[in-house]
Amino acid sequence: MNDTPISAHGLTRAFYGHLAVSNVSFAVPRGQVFALLGRNGAGKTTTLRMLLGLLEPTAGEARLLGQTSRDLSPETRARIGFMAEGCALYDWMRVKECIAFQRAFYPRFDDETCRAVVDAFRLNERQRVGELSHGQRAGLNLAVVLATEPEVLILDDPAMGLDPVARRLLLEAMVHFSQRDHTTILYSTHLLADVERVADGIILLERGALRACCTVDTFRQRVRRYAIPFEGEPPSLPDEATIIAKKRFEQEMLVTVVTPAATPEGELPSVLALPDHEVEPLPISFEDAAIAYLGHRGEVRFVVERNDA
Repeated sequence: MNDTPISAHGLTRAFYGHLAVSNVSFAVPRGQVFALLGRNGAGKTTTLRMLLGLLEPTAGEARLLGQTSRDLSPETRARIGFMAEGCALYDWMRVKECIAFQRAFYPRFDDETCRAVVDAFRLNERQRVGELSHGQRAGLNLAVVLATEPEVLILDDPAMGLDPVARRLLLEAMVHFSQRDHTTILYSTHLLADVERVADGIILLERGALRACCTVDTFRQRVRRYAIPFEGEPPSLPDEATIIAKKRFEQEMLVTVVTPAATPEGELPSVLALPDHEVEPLPISFEDAAIAYLGHRGEVRFVVERNDA
């Protein structure tokens, strides 16, 4: 059994001379949920399409369940679930017809799982897909994907446009099936507030390059925020790449830094060891940490935690 069902090694894709994804390597351990993060145009969808074998890499290799993505067998594809952005379904079909259509292609189709998700989203099986709300369509898509009992589940921005209730249902279903069946999940998202609740780890892309691949806990430990009160002139901070965000107020400066991997918890980074200034550590949410990190245009990188398949 492969311990890293999802992996990329030097994955690269160019479009007309532009590098959409550049030399990206990562691995997602079995049974874990990883969030693929990045700003618009960072290369998230391109990376997912290469993993699924829907797009040929310019260089490098993607692997799912031990096979190269460009050579996935029908048997291996049957073990992979994919939910695309926008929830592509046939509008003319009724809900029950969509379920029957999907069931015909998967001998292991689990009607109990499908029913549980359909009920959670309060779907009427006689209703046509074209009459469903965006959230209901997402629920139906999730129901037929999870019912195939995939070992690997890949979702491209599945919560886009969902109301808070539908989004929470979708996320809870992802976590439940990851824990119950040890399903390995990789999903892209812009909703940073949900990541800490759902994901074990993150893969962060910026302009096609890998900027971080680590657990959520590691990310939160490495990105820290400090308050520096002052009177008169603000303190002069060194121009170092580890400082990724600065905000100046009337008598206080807020500074966000990326700490070295070896820095013990609670130890002040050297760039903030300012003489004659008290430096106070502040709590920072994952969302705020990620926004500061993504907004920084320097070359600060995490030491990538990678388990090669």
